[in-house]
Amino acid sequence: MAQNVKLHKMSNRYLLKRSIGYFGPYKGRVVLAIVAMLLYAPIAPALAWLTKFITDEVLIAKDINTLELCIYGFAGLIIFKGLLQLGQVYVMNATGILVLRDLRHDLFRKIIRLPMPYFAESEIGMLMSRIVADVVAVRVCLPSGIMFVRQIFTLIGLIGTTIYLDAYLAFWSLIVMPVAIYPFVFFGQKIRKYGRKMQAELSGINVVLEESFSGIKVIKAFANEFREESKFNTENNNLTRMIIRRILYSESSSRIMDLIAAVAGGTVLWVGGSRVINGLMSPGDLTAFLVCLVQLYDPIKKLNASNHQIQGGLAGAERVFDILDSPDILAENDGAIAFNGKLKELTFNNVSFTYPNTSEPAIQDLSLSIKAGQRVAIVGPSGSGKTTLVNLIPRFYLAQQGDIKINGTSLQDYTLDSLRLNLGLVSQDTFLFNASVTENIAYAQDEYDTKAVTQAAQGAFAHEFIMKMPEGYDTVVGEGGVKISGGQKQRLTIARAIMKNPSLLILDEATSALDTESERIVQKALDNLIEDRTSIVIAHRLSTIMSADVIVVMEKGRIVARGKHDDLLESCPLYNRLYQMQFENLCSSGDK
Repeated sequence: MAQNVKLHKMSNRYLLKRSIGYFGPYKGRVVLAIVAMLLYAPIAPALAWLTKFITDEVLIAKDINTLELCIYGFAGLIIFKGLLQLGQVYVMNATGILVLRDLRHDLFRKIIRLPMPYFAESEIGMLMSRIVADVVAVRVCLPSGIMFVRQIFTLIGLIGTTIYLDAYLAFWSLIVMPVAIYPFVFFGQKIRKYGRKMQAELSGINVVLEESFSGIKVIKAFANEFREESKFNTENNNLTRMIIRRILYSESSSRIMDLIAAVAGGTVLWVGGSRVINGLMSPGDLTAFLVCLVQLYDPIKKLNASNHQIQGGLAGAERVFDILDSPDILAENDGAIAFNGKLKELTFNNVSFTYPNTSEPAIQDLSLSIKAGQRVAIVGPSGSGKTTLVNLIPRFYLAQQGDIKINGTSLQDYTLDSLRLNLGLVSQDTFLFNASVTENIAYAQDEYDTKAVTQAAQGAFAHEFIMKMPEGYDTVVGEGGVKISGGQKQRLTIARAIMKNPSLLILDEATSALDTESERIVQKALDNLIEDRTSIVIAHRLSTIMSADVIVVMEKGRIVARGKHDDLLESCPLYNRLYQMQFENLCSSGDK
């Protein structure tokens, strides 16, 4: 399993700033939530004052009319408090969902534009987890932050009220408050730590799922369901352990806060009750004080809960912004010149390329010139660098040395869109999207007509089998084209290339995975595709490239010979050996 992308260390301040920055486009909603927060904060002290007034004034005076008005006022405050809370929570959560949408868009936009080496070294399941799961944690940062600030305002109002009512009693009720700082900080750090681990374990589960479902045919062919089940159970158990540990710390923090509140309440009842009995304090003051105290430790607990949410959000933000902001994870560099699609010459000048984390170069000091209209075949033993060579043309990988030019202009100077839209690539690894036949054929076009799609399918000898499908060109082929055969998939990819109408065509062993009958049909389709185009053909069956204008023989990343078929048979021992090996295999197959 590939190593996960290394996380760059980011400060809490930076992560909060980046997370909150995504709420910028929704300033109006945020302001509305802040106004609701400011109106909400004084309600708790107001309820305490109203309780004191009822106890000391209304009940003693036995004023039933004023009591009725106070009850209406009490109910009004509660309703107003609920409406403000509902409005704030709804507005901020809805805004959080919009931020989640924006963040997923930015993350997908960044990842989809990263160079091929990044995907070669990253786990697809991990990338999926970043987009699907990690961004969810980020959206709670500002709502939880506003909740945090709201509780601070409420806390300040209630502390001020208790001090005003009785400074001596307030001292005894607040003396234990500094103790609350310890669980607040300690458990916050633990929750951040295990939140980060949970996100990583969730990525691990996604990796196992993606590999298992994508490779289900191989798993079943080797009867390896039990081994894959064990791998999944390992990741699942790790995730479960992290979640349980986080629940333990979260609940421990809450219970410690309850204990602190209970100690403070007991202290107030003892000290305050003694002062009422001794005539130093009115029952109304004590009642109001107790109301304040009950409400006082509620925002402290909510501060604790908000801190947990913020720490969990920062754990997710760390993984999201590691991709968005990392100086080491950069999108592909784009050029400034638009390629007009008119290929005159493609040249490789002393090109060398080595894959990351390998010591042996895949391409070594290679030079090659291809003229417009030429059909160039590339042959050589496995690992000689044939596929690597053609992958440098669409800039899937960048050569470390030398230069590749089209019409005398370096590939790096062309815009990626104009370069790749004028290149056609058909390989043995066919890929179709889980869409209709029409959508797959016309994948390169935003706008198309059905006639052009049909002509492309006819050119690829695919029209006949398409029309036999249940819904014809509207038939959905399934993920990766699982609902059709290998030969049919290959013909659809050829139709897609015909529809694209590229000026340079690259065929990378396009028939190697097919049976003889399918290969014959696909080869006819390829002949249609190649006609009147510049083409580079990689083939392990030499019989398919004997008529090429130039045959290039490669070994260990170098060109060892080039020329026509007959000339190479005499002048190139490696080519002769490859030819003889295939000839013997054909003869052996014929004898059988």
